[in-house]
Amino acid sequence: MDDNYKLIHNSSKQRFEFHIDGFKPHIEFRERGNKIYLEHTRVPEELEGKGIASNLVKQVFRIIEQRQLVLVPICDFVKSYLERHPEWNYLTKERS
Repeated sequence: MDDNYKLIHNSSKQRFEFHIDGFKPHIEFRERGNKIYLEHTRVPEELEGKGIASNLVKQVFRIIEQRQLVLVPICDFVKSYLERHPEWNYLTKERS
């Protein structure tokens, strides 16, 4: 898994995305106050099985952490990522 993909915050489409070989895997989100709702993760078939979705989630989690937002996971992939990586669960709680 390449951690060096550049994460792009596409605010007009309300998503975080990578640009890889002409494809744009992404996570759709909504931000309300101090909460960010991760609604859907999409990776094109051509890029599946390469750890790209996990990389995307991890980079988005780092931004959520930096901005001290509260994560509200709607997307099933994000929920399963949190189950596999419980060290990120604190993002779902209010922090001071």
